[in-house]
Amino acid sequence: MNSYDDIINLPRPISKRPPMPMNQRAAQFAPFSALVGYSEKIADVSKVLDSKIELTEERIAEINRKIQMIQEKLDSKPTVTITYFVSTRGKETGFYQRNSTKVKKIDSFQQQLLLDDNTYVSFSDIIDITGSCFE
Repeated sequence: MNSYDDIINLPRPISKRPPMPMNQRAAQFAPFSALVGYSEKIADVSKVLDSKIELTEERIAEINRKIQMIQEKLDSKPTVTITYFVSTRGKETGFYQRNSTKVKKIDSFQQQLLLDDNTYVSFSDIIDITGSCFE
């Protein structure tokens, strides 16, 4: 005689409570983030950081010339690919980001470009600008 022979053929018990809807059951097992912002902090720390590249005078002049060309064609909102330095936490280290977007505005007083995604990029952080408007 097996230890389960007395209950193996009994019918499955029916609950007295109504079954929980499927969307509430799914929410019951949804991931829970006890530490708000922890995953963003981990992602920030795990980025590989670089030092800012010092450009030559010739390279700075070339970038300034390209910014001037963008200024002349600003009415047509030219699409450019900009590689620029993003500093992290106010330090001299950061990472380089490449962004292909339209230029909305050039602020010569603040020495910044305003991109289509509302990102401000300082002229001094730009290391490369390419696009069809330079051909």
